[in-house]
Amino acid sequence: MKLSWSHAVLNVGNLDRMLDFYINTLGFAIADRGPLAENAPEIVFLSNDPDEHHQIAMVAMRKDDAPPNTLNHLAFRIEDFADIKLLNTRLEQQAVKILPLSHGNTLSLYFNDPEGNGLEVFWDTPWHVAQPQGEVWDTSLDEEAALAWVESTFEKEPSFARSEEAGSAFVNRQQS
Repeated sequence: MKLSWSHAVLNVGNLDRMLDFYINTLGFAIADRGPLAENAPEIVFLSNDPDEHHQIAMVAMRKDDAPPNTLNHLAFRIEDFADIKLLNTRLEQQAVKILPLSHGNTLSLYFNDPEGNGLEVFWDTPWHVAQPQGEVWDTSLDEEAALAWVESTFEKEPSFARSEEAGSAFVNRQQS
């Protein structure tokens, strides 16, 4: 069985501020919105994928500034290296604290939304590296230089391989 991630629902305190961040910084669009029930808080459904009705939903139910919840982070995959660069620029312009980490198999940006929920946006590299791994990467690099850096940084790892080769090994382990 292969499960694929569908969506998350966040309890938020300042719905307008959160919507502004997710729409204007991360590029989500409102798919639907309305009250959960009569006299109940509104839920707003957001998506960044036309094939998904919603990937994130928000309900204005938080009443304090306590930590958001026990969630560590939500992760989003992007298809193009240029998009990770664009997002990095947007986050820097908003003075959002960013931790750029490479796991060998990804180039990731870790940051928090305005209410402290952890987010990761990542771009897949062509390699597999056993996890956990994490090295800070230079977000000023272009795609070619970033890939060269990833390769030179992780190539000595025993598990370092092209992703398609590692995928075949995973399937074979599952079948054994």
